[in-house]
Amino acid sequence: MFNFRDLFQWDRFITPAIIKPFYWLVIVLTVLIGISGVFSGLAAMAVSPFGGFILVLSSLAAILVGIVFTRIAAEFILIVFRINEHLGAIRDQQGFR
Repeated sequence: MFNFRDLFQWDRFITPAIIKPFYWLVIVLTVLIGISGVFSGLAAMAVSPFGGFILVLSSLAAILVGIVFTRIAAEFILIVFRINEHLGAIRDQQGFR
């Protein structure tokens, strides 16, 4: 993982080490909010059956879309850091610095 000292030094990035816990946190929040929407839709079915059904379906779709977009965002962040590492390796091979 990373040491507490890494927070005060700029030799190493901490984001790649903590992206996975943040990814899972966002996944859990997405699912919880989606489940909340499903229950809201079920409660709304008492007033408007069609509106409640649409809310249930849109909440389920939002869970799926949220999971996919969260994964894409996490991968994008990791790709940016991997590009940085590769560019540093190329720079070191060329003898610049």
